[in-house]
Amino acid sequence: MVVGQHFNMKHHDLIFSGAHIVSGGKTKLIDMAIQGEKISALGAPGTLGSAEKIFDVTGKYIIPGAIDVHVHFREPGYSYKEDWYTGTQAAAMGGVTTIFEMPNTNPPTRSAVELSEKKALAEKACVDFGIYGLLAEDNLNEIDSLISDGANAFKCFMGNTFGNLPSPSTGAMLEGFEKIAKAGLRISLHAETASIMAHRQKKLEEAGKNEPLNHLDARPEIVAIEAVSRAAVLAEWTGARIHVLHISSAGELRPLNEAKIRGVDITGETCPCYLYLDTSNYENLRSVIRVNPPVRTKSDSDEIWKALRNGVIDMIATDHAPHTAAEKMKESIWEADCGFPGVETQMPLMLTAVNQGKITLEHYVKISSENPARAFGLWPHKGNISIGAHADITVIDIHRKETIKAANLHSRGKITPFENFKTTGAPVHTLVRGRFVQKDRNICSDIKGHGKQVSDIQKMPPAKPNNAEHAIDKILEK
Repeated sequence: MVVGQHFNMKHHDLIFSGAHIVSGGKTKLIDMAIQGEKISALGAPGTLGSAEKIFDVTGKYIIPGAIDVHVHFREPGYSYKEDWYTGTQAAAMGGVTTIFEMPNTNPPTRSAVELSEKKALAEKACVDFGIYGLLAEDNLNEIDSLISDGANAFKCFMGNTFGNLPSPSTGAMLEGFEKIAKAGLRISLHAETASIMAHRQKKLEEAGKNEPLNHLDARPEIVAIEAVSRAAVLAEWTGARIHVLHISSAGELRPLNEAKIRGVDITGETCPCYLYLDTSNYENLRSVIRVNPPVRTKSDSDEIWKALRNGVIDMIATDHAPHTAAEKMKESIWEADCGFPGVETQMPLMLTAVNQGKITLEHYVKISSENPARAFGLWPHKGNISIGAHADITVIDIHRKETIKAANLHSRGKITPFENFKTTGAPVHTLVRGRFVQKDRNICSDIKGHGKQVSDIQKMPPAKPNNAEHAIDKILEK
């Protein structure tokens, strides 16, 4: 956060005055000016000149807008659950200014054709976005065209989840890693081993075991430990950049950290449900709590908090995955859809943790904005409050008290395990590239279509494959 520089000392579009600005691990009482889509000046209070509008936010904090690299907006194919407009409205309400949307739609984003169709649907987005391409067994010949046509990252489902996309073999994963490494794009992993889960769930169902905790029985932490370990070895061999999604267990932290120590370009995220919920919540929440991977024990939650604080886990995301109440409220746990909305509630939940002393506000900014921007090639344009960066900012009232109510969520999915959860701290204004998309805890009008894909700023230099001479494409060329 550089203070005292400017594009234009005389006149700006907007000046925020009176706030504490949090960025780069520091908090300072300074004014911030915006010109067009970018931050144009930072300086001591009253020193930035004039503006079309001076916005007094005394007593508030300004942070870089959150970047959620893990959301499911369900369109195409399941727009009755969510679409790009409702999902990005929820993001704006949650202080999230950039999202990355997952490929398990219908059809899945497995080729340049589906990518183009999804881009057209995303034209109604209210916040900026990236789009994942799929890495699967049967679309390896589509990877290059997905990259050239603007996929911002790739998703590999090592374990089954909504949409029932088949998990690729390890051979297909290796080839996909080799191809994507050349472009430098990050590969996000649903890191659970499909064969173990399928075997255990089949035996549980045959025995008539269908209670909520049986979902956890089908997916013990070994499925994550094995999958993270295997993916890390493949990434080490190929030079691929990988990201472990929704870390839920203490066990997978060891292979994650060991891979980092070995120099693997690996990052990891967790979600609020793995921090705030545990097996004690299954009895009351029943099928509402079903999510992949499952919510685990209090001991797992405690270790995940530690890893989030010490940097083993790099970022907070949400796995925003809305469903209808009818799809969630099932007697048999195997029939309930997995997941729930999260993009709107993440920041209030994590600011509550700040107020409780579990993390500092500066560290929250690091895991919600700075680290995602760096890992996915958006730095320094996003995740950063500095001169020339995008004016993607969230103004927070650290003391504002609210109660999470499903009926008030802007997502089409109106069911959450955090129903009636009391929070302290909330995003009261959200700006995307200098424009208010949420103001005074209300969605702004005429923001439909304001969001842009991040391809024009994303910089992911090619990785340096450790064993490029052994890549299958290279061998076939000989």
